[in-house]
Amino acid sequence: MTTTTCHHATLLDDRVKPRAMIVFAAIVLAGFGLLYSLAGTALGRSLFPHQATGSLVVVDGQSRASILVAQPFADPRYFHPRPSAAGYDPMGVSGSNQARTNPELRRRIVALTAEVAEREGIAEADVPGELVTQSGGGIDPHLSPEGTRVQIVRVARERGLAESQVATLVEEQVEAPTWGLLGQPRVNVVRLNLALDALD
Repeated sequence: MTTTTCHHATLLDDRVKPRAMIVFAAIVLAGFGLLYSLAGTALGRSLFPHQATGSLVVVDGQSRASILVAQPFADPRYFHPRPSAAGYDPMGVSGSNQARTNPELRRRIVALTAEVAEREGIAEADVPGELVTQSGGGIDPHLSPEGTRVQIVRVARERGLAESQVATLVEEQVEAPTWGLLGQPRVNVVRLNLALDALD
């Protein structure tokens, strides 16, 4: 091979390499950045339409809530969720980031325990910890069955319902651990309150 031929081959290689890299980058961007995302979204919407759109609860044709996000129920006629460091804002999920040794955390828990005990008419020692502590995400929609049951008397009184009727509704809303193994029995407070409204 002559020197001239080698020189032309080198120039050709230099032109082909950048072109190949640009084509490869375009394929990767279009394939994984666009087509993969579109395919995943379409597959999710077809297989899990309810979950893919935010697990929204629709009442009378209107979206009222998401079963994945706690709502700030404060009316005594409703079951209350656990406190939220994020103000129940799904765009600002967070915990308090306060350690157990933090004096401010201790003061807040003591104050909330007294408040919940008075609200529910129970002893402070009987207040479930989850009703006075915040979840890591700040928008956890679940309570334990115990955290829900201590509110039955108040809710029944405020709505003029029999305690047994409200207690039955709570038990119907208890969710078993996922696949019978993961997590603990729990109650989705949003679902429970919607079911409560349906009694009226």
